[in-house]
Amino acid sequence: MTGAGDAAPAAAATRGASLLVAEDDEASRVALARSLERFGYRVLEAADGEAALRLFQTTEIDLVVLDVAMPRMDGFAVLSRLRQTSEVPVIMLTGRAEEVDRVVGLELGADDYVVKPYSLRELVARVRARLRRRPAEPPPQRSGDSNDPLVYGDVFIDLRAREVAVAGERIDLTAREYELLAFLARHPRRVFSREELLEQVWGTRFQDPATVTEHVRRVRTKVEGRPPQRRLVTTLRGMGYRFDP
Repeated sequence: MTGAGDAAPAAAATRGASLLVAEDDEASRVALARSLERFGYRVLEAADGEAALRLFQTTEIDLVVLDVAMPRMDGFAVLSRLRQTSEVPVIMLTGRAEEVDRVVGLELGADDYVVKPYSLRELVARVRARLRRRPAEPPPQRSGDSNDPLVYGDVFIDLRAREVAVAGERIDLTAREYELLAFLARHPRRVFSREELLEQVWGTRFQDPATVTEHVRRVRTKVEGRPPQRRLVTTLRGMGYRFDP
């Protein structure tokens, strides 16, 4: 882990946010916690997965920095438990750079992935970017936007209730999956790159574009995979994704 140097203080909008740092290596955990506190955050620490869950259940947490390799309950198991009840932003830390680890984390609902040894400046920038837009908040309404339902064949998107139904059956989407589908559906036939979708839906460009790829895959599985077969989100190689009603 490298130092933050002379990085500027966190923006006022993110000051005071409560973070949970779950890392079994005490030296790394304490160093990261103290550095984040210098940026105006309130930081809680957990040395294992079970302690992390207890803190999360008893304290209002705005973002979790979660190490994969922890005793009692590893980071993947903790993330799975968190996603049963919460869409809190989660940044995973791992000492391994294998693609399979990133894929597993993204499939379980991680928002970002950082490989050790990491730059503290970069990690703090990722934390700040994630906190600028909370997952539970609806996407900001732009001039001319409408909250009227979007109907494409048997696909019904209720923008007020933030619900999606296919052939009359409600689809269980996470908050981020819903936001991605709703954003694309609001702009039919328009191509968005992964970087543009990160900025528009996630509120940041400091994130692995593979996050978008994984969320598109999950939306397709849940929405397009139901009979009759349909293709709503089209991949344009080298360009991005497009909603095709």
